[in-house]
Amino acid sequence: MKKPVIISIIAGLIICLPMTFVHAASEAFKQNTYNPGQLKPVDSTLKVKAGDLAPDFTLPAVSGEEVTLSQFRGKKHVVLSFVPAAWTPVCSDQWPGYNIVRQMFDENDAVLLGITVDNIPTLYAWTKQMGHLWFPVLSDFWPHGEVAKKYGVLRSSGVTERALIFINKKGIIEDIQVSDINVRPDLAQCATTLEKMNQ
Repeated sequence: MKKPVIISIIAGLIICLPMTFVHAASEAFKQNTYNPGQLKPVDSTLKVKAGDLAPDFTLPAVSGEEVTLSQFRGKKHVVLSFVPAAWTPVCSDQWPGYNIVRQMFDENDAVLLGITVDNIPTLYAWTKQMGHLWFPVLSDFWPHGEVAKKYGVLRSSGVTERALIFINKKGIIEDIQVSDINVRPDLAQCATTLEKMNQ
């Protein structure tokens, strides 16, 4: 199947899939999420741009290991997915949505790293409730938001923007997509960017 066809199928799936199907969340889980209400769409200033060497970092993962960005250099493209906070509706919808498009990352020789400023126990409980996520979930809790600050995606409230940062195998930033914090990013746009990176 040609990649443009795959991208179209992905776009159609995401539009048609309701939140409950994406992560098969129980009613109890949905009732335990905190709705922060409508927030200012963007509240930070980027410190990096396309063409820059991505700032390196090492963060603890929910799995118990530590993940370093540069460990993927020369091996995989990397997509950093910053989300504002655990146990919130849009974030609880966004990350499980990547489970149905894992093949999109595999076919484009890319790995996804999920990052929030929540601590490990919080992330552990949240990801357990969402169900298995295939990608590493990393905590930028302490020093608080240090990685988010390096990239310029830490909001004045102490949470991060809803941002995707695309980094090629050489460690260079290819694209940055900072979304309205109130809205899940477009997976079709993510697929298109991944395909361009892998050409």
